[in-house]
Amino acid sequence: MKPRKIPMRKCVVSNEMKPKKEMIRIVRSKEGEISIDPTGKLAGRGAYLSMEPDVVQRSWDNKILDRVLESKLTDEFYQELLDYVTHQKARRELFGHDK
Repeated sequence: MKPRKIPMRKCVVSNEMKPKKEMIRIVRSKEGEISIDPTGKLAGRGAYLSMEPDVVQRSWDNKILDRVLESKLTDEFYQELLDYVTHQKARRELFGHDK
């Protein structure tokens, strides 16, 4: 049987190529609304970040997502994103990479 191709994406902060499942997608809709996309399927302009709290913190400090998504993000959104990534990383360490 032929091995399945693993979709790869590039982190906008670290410029590392990683499997899509190890990344978090942030999407800007046509209306300009920014949201976290855990499914990776929402319509709109997307940017991928590594699922690491330090990467999210660097993005917040340097306002990288603001530039990539061409909009002004609030500190509340960055805090929500940091909390989400921290939670997901803890889940993966507890339950393994299948969840």
